[in-house]
Amino acid sequence: MTYREGRFWQPDVTVATVVVRDGRLLMVEEMASGRQVLNQPAGHLEPDESLHDAALRETLEETGWHVRLTAFIGAYQWKSPDQVDRPGRHYLRFAFSAEPVSHDPDRALDTGIIQAQWMSPADLLDASARHRSPLVWDTVADYLGGRRYPLDLARQLA
Repeated sequence: MTYREGRFWQPDVTVATVVVRDGRLLMVEEMASGRQVLNQPAGHLEPDESLHDAALRETLEETGWHVRLTAFIGAYQWKSPDQVDRPGRHYLRFAFSAEPVSHDPDRALDTGIIQAQWMSPADLLDASARHRSPLVWDTVADYLGGRRYPLDLARQLA
């Protein structure tokens, strides 16, 4: 039965943060579906959380970095490939740019995170086979291309 036939459907709402320092990108090396992959600091929106708060929280939890959001990059829609035992998941990603404020090197990182690392855009592009999804480079490419919108484009209503 499909969504149009009355089955409940809900996309995964996620956030991602493009953090840049001295021309390098803050990336997360993590385990996902048995693979060692690269991603921006990113994760799922939690109940009663604003998109801005989710982006700040995920960045801190996955990298140990406190950041200041500077712009909204864009909203992205992607369906992951179907798996043998389940259909692909549908993602709605809200991406932000940020600048680093302070680092807590002793902070324990989220489960599954191997390390946070600073990478040049060229090194990230060269590692495209290790990107968690096409969203990784598309978000960076949009940022590098100058795509920046006011943060209030993504608002939480009271």
